[in-house]
Amino acid sequence: MRHNLKLKISTFLALLLLTTIGTLCFFIIGEIKQDQQQKQKAYLLEQSGIANEYIEQVIQSDPTYQNNMSLRYSILKKKKSELISYLEVKTSMKVFLYLTNERAELDMDLPLTSSKVQDQKLLQYAKNNQIALLREGNSLYYAAPLNNGYDGVIAFVYEVKDDQALLQKIKLLFVQVGSIVLLISFLLAYLYFAKIANEILKLKNISELIEQGIFCSFSITNRSDELGKLSRGMYSMSKKIEENIVDMQQKQASLNLVVKKLKHLESQQKTFIGNITHEFKTPLTVILAYMDLLEMYERDPTLIHKAQENVKKEAKRLYDLVEKVLQLASFEKYDFELHQEKIDSRDILEELVERIRGKAQKFEVQITTELQPASLFLDRESFTLIFINLLDNAIKYNVSGGTVTLTSSIRDDSLMITVTDTGIGIPPDARDKIFEAFYTVSKDRSKKTGGTGLGLALVKRLVEDQQGTITIDTNKEEQGTVVEIIFPLYNDNENQT
Repeated sequence: MRHNLKLKISTFLALLLLTTIGTLCFFIIGEIKQDQQQKQKAYLLEQSGIANEYIEQVIQSDPTYQNNMSLRYSILKKKKSELISYLEVKTSMKVFLYLTNERAELDMDLPLTSSKVQDQKLLQYAKNNQIALLREGNSLYYAAPLNNGYDGVIAFVYEVKDDQALLQKIKLLFVQVGSIVLLISFLLAYLYFAKIANEILKLKNISELIEQGIFCSFSITNRSDELGKLSRGMYSMSKKIEENIVDMQQKQASLNLVVKKLKHLESQQKTFIGNITHEFKTPLTVILAYMDLLEMYERDPTLIHKAQENVKKEAKRLYDLVEKVLQLASFEKYDFELHQEKIDSRDILEELVERIRGKAQKFEVQITTELQPASLFLDRESFTLIFINLLDNAIKYNVSGGTVTLTSSIRDDSLMITVTDTGIGIPPDARDKIFEAFYTVSKDRSKKTGGTGLGLALVKRLVEDQQGTITIDTNKEEQGTVVEIIFPLYNDNENQT
């Protein structure tokens, strides 16, 4: 029995240690592998950008070019070998150039991978102005469009043998070190628990006496450690069983609450960076849209004035966001402090429409409003973030020539604000998931528009923080989406502090 107890305890500790080492190995290897993949993609994306710029410079410098788009193919074909040689030296990778010929087809002159079908899929995907990746053995095949796919496709063969060797080396190191630590820990545990096993056997005999109803007729262990305290505690255990059970239940409830709070905090920590990054993009989107318009209509004084005004507003808003992030870091928390005040919803919404109108023009979308004046008691910045996100989504996921309608009306003691668009719409099976972080209805459309799936998740949180409700439905008249948000109206008596 004594030998059995020592063996069981030592084996349990060894298994626990083995599980810990295995878990650490699994997550560390996974993180290293993910980091390698991200660095590989970033490096290949950088190299494809450099290659595109270099090829464009070669075309522009050719004396026969003279801005004649029809001559690009002949220039590239003539200098194809020279370009490949330079890029292979520059990138230290195998480089392939597949040019778009006069029939708007790719010259499939050289095989890229081991399969012709894979080559066709990979290159056609890249020709459609998408980035294509394929892993095969120790090679990573990367295909990117040339001039948005107009000139053809450039492909790189990146060798990942060294990265895989590093992973294998780390795995072997974990196995070797883990085996040594496991063996030593097992031996030490087996020797250490020899004396403890004797005391535990004594306590076992005491518990059997209590089970038989024989109380306070046993000797107490003369130890000053936890086993001695346990022996003395068992002496009075029969009188305190009910009290201890109640106490344990209370402690269990407290522990469950702490665990729940810790899980919630962990979830907030994971989503914070993604959410705030998404919000940084919103003012930058408006600024870049006006920059594009100024390039197209650089002599329009009205546009210049409007651009100056709105760019300044967005820059200030970006500064405010940065300031809030710094405040969050200093206070070590992950929620914005709400500064609620009385606001005029129509004034703010009209201002937002003017700020976003430049982007709407760029996407060839018309914005119309029908707003009723109303007073709300909300955080101004949160209110702005809600509707700049909704309007931005309504424009990005709209169609060319489409419309976005922003309306507000008072119903009872609430203000209902509706954003209606004629865009791609939301399938019924996706409406329950649309508010989840990082969920997007269309992956391809999200890549084109830069969507991350965080906007509506952030909007829902901000709306609920302001005691509001949000629902999403389908535009009954046209294909599109209707977002309805309801806020309580300002009340002098209720909102006085």
